[in-house]
Amino acid sequence: MSRPAHDYPSSRYAWYMVALLTVAYIFSFVDRYVLGLLIEPIKADLELTDTQIGLLLGPAFAIFYATMGLPLGWLADKKRRTWIVAAGVALWSAATAASGLAKNFPQLFLARMSIGVGEATLSPCTMSMISDSFPKEKRAKPIAFYTMALSLGAGIASLISAGVLQWAKTVDHIALPLVGAVAPWQFTFFVVGLPGLVLALLVFTLREPKREVTPEEAGSGNNLPDMLRHVGREWSLYLPFVAVFGYMTVVAYSQGWGAPMFQRTWGWEPTQYATVNAIVLLATGPLAVNFAGWWSDRWTAQGMLDAPLRIAIIGVAVVLATGVAAPLMPGPYIAIGIYGLNTIGIAFISAVGVTALLNISPAAMRAQIVAFYYMCISLAGLMLGPTSIALLNDNVFGAEGIRYSMALLPLVYGLPILLGSGYILRRYRDAVTAFETEGAL
Repeated sequence: MSRPAHDYPSSRYAWYMVALLTVAYIFSFVDRYVLGLLIEPIKADLELTDTQIGLLLGPAFAIFYATMGLPLGWLADKKRRTWIVAAGVALWSAATAASGLAKNFPQLFLARMSIGVGEATLSPCTMSMISDSFPKEKRAKPIAFYTMALSLGAGIASLISAGVLQWAKTVDHIALPLVGAVAPWQFTFFVVGLPGLVLALLVFTLREPKREVTPEEAGSGNNLPDMLRHVGREWSLYLPFVAVFGYMTVVAYSQGWGAPMFQRTWGWEPTQYATVNAIVLLATGPLAVNFAGWWSDRWTAQGMLDAPLRIAIIGVAVVLATGVAAPLMPGPYIAIGIYGLNTIGIAFISAVGVTALLNISPAAMRAQIVAFYYMCISLAGLMLGPTSIALLNDNVFGAEGIRYSMALLPLVYGLPILLGSGYILRRYRDAVTAFETEGAL
């Protein structure tokens, strides 16, 4: 079944849109990631346990980040996506700044939940807009460019946190208008949160891309029940598919414990870890993500139906091997060097996830399927990643044995995926073939 020609925007404007949305994604990840670099001072000031910190890093953010994705994905399939994203940027930026006003665990928990609501608007809308702005054979590179924000955001968050914490050591106190005296960790939340309000205004001015929906797909229904029935019918495709990319989020979010591990294991101060980790992330992540996008487009052009998913499986193998090895190293520099290789593996997986998904997603429900995908991998990552480390610390290895918690997690969650990779790739190839020849699964 052939598809009618789609009226794509100019390449220059499409890439401008991608660049601005990538900046928004960088902001979102900075706001999300910075808490992990401030764990020890927050624990001390608010008298929190590792388990409470794990809840803040994971479930507090995941509750609405994941679950709000579905209704927001449905809204993105029907309403103006640029305005939805602009509202989300404003919300999560304000909530990040409000985290600096928290006086106790419930207040910080509520702020993290609000950040999750705002950030839930971004990726479903963005992936739908990119899909409507680039033909299939050219999507992997803009999607990879957008995904580059993961490592850029983490690196920038590390540099900002390191700079603010280092600067705070040189002053006796920090006093802000209307707020009064604040701790350095509170000031950090203000620094990373407030600039996002300006970004929200820029996103609001973007033009809405014309939607790519065939007449047949438009008449087939695109409500949430339709999408859920579609996914339910094809559970043998979507479940292992999500497991691959959910593994990436489990490992990535578990690394929110990186600063405490380096401090407890090798005596690094958070500022030292944040600085060195930022250099590693910025040196490896963006290049690896964009290489994976180029690699996926090249293999796809050569006729490899499972190109993006195959690259993701390679990434899983890299993440598992390096994720187990790094925490067990005798010194911090070799450990963080291996984590650099781990970042490359994570980048390979994250760069191609939505590219692979769009190849088997009906256009009429594309944003909803992307939202459902993000809901699943986000719940997996945020619920299992930080919380698993926290529970292992408190109940198995002890706080000083955090390195063993960090080493065990990638093995337990990754080995089943590698063992089942042959089936996962074969099922995906069959689905892509069906979708391309019949227009549906």
